[in-house]
Parts: sequence; structure tokens; C-alpha cells
Amino acid sequence: MDRLTLSALAHTDHPISAPLGDGTVADLLDRAIPRPDAHLLDLGCGEGAWLLRALQAHDAATAVGVDISDAGFDRTHAEALRCGVADRLELVRHDVTTYRPTRRADVVLSVGAAYAFGALLPTLAAAREHLAADGVLVLGDCFWEREPSPEVRAEVEAGPQGFTDLASTVASVVADGWTPVHGHVSTLAEWDEYEWSWTGSLARWALDHPDHPDHRQALEASAAHRSAWLGGHRGVLGFVVLVLRPTPPGVGG
Repeated sequence: MDRLTLSALAHTDHPISAPLGDGTVADLLDRAIPRPDAHLLDLGCGEGAWLLRALQAHDAATAVGVDISDAGFDRTHAEALRCGVADRLELVRHDVTTYRPTRRADVVLSVGAAYAFGALLPTLAAAREHLAADGVLVLGDCFWEREPSPEVRAEVEAGPQGFTDLASTVASVVADGWTPVHGHVSTLAEWDEYEWSWTGSLARWALDHPDHPDHRQALEASAAHRSAWLGGHRGVLGFVVLVLRPTPPGVGG
């Protein structure tokens, strides 16, 4: 089973691929969307859950979601049809680093997807390229709540992206020319709900499909992730979502 399929299964019951509660997501969207007819672009949209919620709450908004995997797209399209928002939603399977939209967006989202660009600053550069001059960026990324052990750092930072503490993370965003107008740091309860859902959804799928050739891999991945979370990064790894606007030239953030 490839990583994208595994991730899609793990997010079955928690389609927002981040440690955020439903109320938090709704509040962040309300703060970010500037007007009812705003156009949204989600870079690394997963199955498109953020955009589906935005369109349900803003009846004239339009949205495009881009992800390298289309896992979950069919489910989101079906839900969009049921909710009557399908004509305002487009989901595109494409590499976000090379995607070129036909119009700039009033709101760009990139939540938990900086790994696709390799690091935080390239994510900000891509967002700026796609954002209208007076637009809003919703950026979500991990940070270290406290200094991790070398083992935890090596495990969490196994890919190209590294993390730092919250103050340094926000400072780097500000230095890149953005002004935070709101932010949310995930609570431990939000993290626990997310991780129990992630590991539980994957384990349940494996137990419900004992004859599937990948069932053992899925069960082992669930157990390994649960051990790494409970025995390693729980309370150590944090997550922040920033609502950002471009800082005017000559003005400090």
C-alpha cells in the first residue's frame, strides 16, 4: 500500500488532515474569507474537506483544490452534489509545485502541506504567486512545543522539512512579508482526537478487511504511528494555523 492510500484510509473519520476541531475550522474559514463571493485555492487539498466546508458556509464562493493524489475526490464530489455546491467546486489532481491556475485567489489555503514544497518558505512563495493583491493566506504547519529528543526529531523530520519553535516559525513568516491577523495553536485535546482517529481508522480498516493483501501493512502502520505518538511526540510536536495578509511595502509585520 502506498503512502497516499494509507493516509487516505487513516483520514476516513477525520477528513481535515490536521489536528483541528470542527469549530476551529469553521472559525478559521470565517475569519479568512473576505466576502461571500470569494474564490478559494487550496494547495495540497487532500480530499477537499476545507473547501467543501467553505462552500457550504458561503453560498456564492467558488473553490479549486489541488493535490497530487485524487484519493477521496469521489467522496467529496458526491457530498458536494448532495449539498448543492458541486457546481462551485473543482478538484484537480496535479503536482502543486507546477500547478498554474487561470485566476488569482482571494483566499489561498495550505494547511499541513508544506512538505509538498519542501519547506515553509517555498510554500509562502507559491501562495504569494497565486494570491490576489488583497488576498488572505491560511497557512498551517507543525512546530516544536518543546525541544524533542534526537530520536523524535529524526523520526518526525525524516522528510525534507524541518521544524522550529513557535516564535521562530511566526518570525520567519513575518520576515517573509506577511502579517498575521489571526492564529490558532492546536490544543492537546485536538491532537489526541486527531491521532486516535488516524490510528483507529487505519486499524479498523485492516481488521475489517482480513483478506486484503495490505491488511497487515495497514495494521502495522497504525501500531507504529500510535507508538511514535504516545511514546514520542505527544505534547512535543505542535501545530499552528495562521491567517495571514501580505505586509505592505515599507511596513513592519
